[in-house]
Amino acid sequence: MALPHLTADITHDQLESFMTKARAASELLKALSHESRLLILCILSRGEKTVGEIEAILNLQQAVVSQQLARLRMDELVKTRRDGRQIYYSIANPGLTDLVSVLYKMYCEPTGVTAESR
Repeated sequence: MALPHLTADITHDQLESFMTKARAASELLKALSHESRLLILCILSRGEKTVGEIEAILNLQQAVVSQQLARLRMDELVKTRRDGRQIYYSIANPGLTDLVSVLYKMYCEPTGVTAESR
């Protein structure tokens, strides 16, 4: 991946574009900066889940899970699907799944575990 080459001769439009993208990245990182939200996104990166399923996996109260899901919805990071009385949550942007996977590999994956050994 090539990093942007910022020099003193960058045009105003290029700088504005970089600043807009940096602002969007900053907002995403703020949403990811809460451990419960990050754990929820890790869970959802494996497929959609209900609030109850997320509660059971994380051993958190329903109110906590719902509050964090509401924040993720507000930030448009998760989407919902209703099936009868059940509401299923999933990641809204496939690129976010890639980012969560990288974070998992960096911080959570047991040493010596590879994609081939799973």
